[in-house]
Amino acid sequence: MSGTRSPYFTRFRVLTVPANSATANVTPKSNGISQAKKMKKDSCSDTDQVQTKRKIKKETKIEIKQEVIDSFNDEFPKPVIKWEPNNWMLLLNNIRKMREDKNAPIDTMGCEKCKGENYSEKDKRFHLLVSLMLSSQTKDHVTHAAMLRLIDHGLSVESVLKMQDSKLGDLIYPVGFWKKKISYLKRTAEVLKKEYDCDIPNSVEDLVKLPGVGPKMAYLTMTCAWNKVVGIGVDVHVHRIANRLKWVRKQTSEPEKTRKELEDWLPQSYWREVNWLLVGFGQQICLPINPRCSDCLNKDICPSSSAKSRKLKREHL
Repeated sequence: MSGTRSPYFTRFRVLTVPANSATANVTPKSNGISQAKKMKKDSCSDTDQVQTKRKIKKETKIEIKQEVIDSFNDEFPKPVIKWEPNNWMLLLNNIRKMREDKNAPIDTMGCEKCKGENYSEKDKRFHLLVSLMLSSQTKDHVTHAAMLRLIDHGLSVESVLKMQDSKLGDLIYPVGFWKKKISYLKRTAEVLKKEYDCDIPNSVEDLVKLPGVGPKMAYLTMTCAWNKVVGIGVDVHVHRIANRLKWVRKQTSEPEKTRKELEDWLPQSYWREVNWLLVGFGQQICLPINPRCSDCLNKDICPSSSAKSRKLKREHL
């Protein structure tokens, strides 16, 4: 037995692995996972770098492109397209035709008809201003009659200052709010004598500072007294008709907002006549209550025409 080996024993031989063998890189399981994570992280890092480079390259292209666009826009600017109402020129020309006779109250008794003949230019300008101050909340024929009485009495800045309040009231009565207007006239005359050598201001900014003078009066004074068209005089007639014709982008609640809307799109060459046209048109055809739509040349194209509404209603019956 000593010379032979037992079949139950297996001879083991220790195998040595060379250092350069492929299995030398094998690590325990935990080390293998860490290595994989590291490789993945390195891969993500490389991807981020690539994406960053692409982003920078893209932004550079966009910047160059934007520079080209800006340069082109500077050289060839886009035209500014302003809003304007539909058919406004046709509507305006039809109103001109209806106003050819010039027989509305404004044509014979408007502010330009309320100045004395044998007076200085200063006094005539003052007459125009006074007529506009009296015209607020007052019919043209009432204002005209009051102006004739004042002119016959010798209307000037000095005469207003010297006149008793009771006498001034007798001359201007029954214009609307005549008692308040006595105060306005007196205080305005004081300012004109002290600051303007008995003349009237020649700018809207200074005119509206006078007692009882609003924007409408100021713009009309600039047009009629100084022959300078710097804005549109919008009274109740112009305000009403501009809204009925849809000459404003949306309904306006007061004349001053209507003025700004009109001046935004209406060419300045029409500013002088638009007040005269629309006031006379409003006095004769486009009345505040029960407008005479059936007699209007714009009855088929006016957005607010009752005649147009009745016609459409009949067509759908």
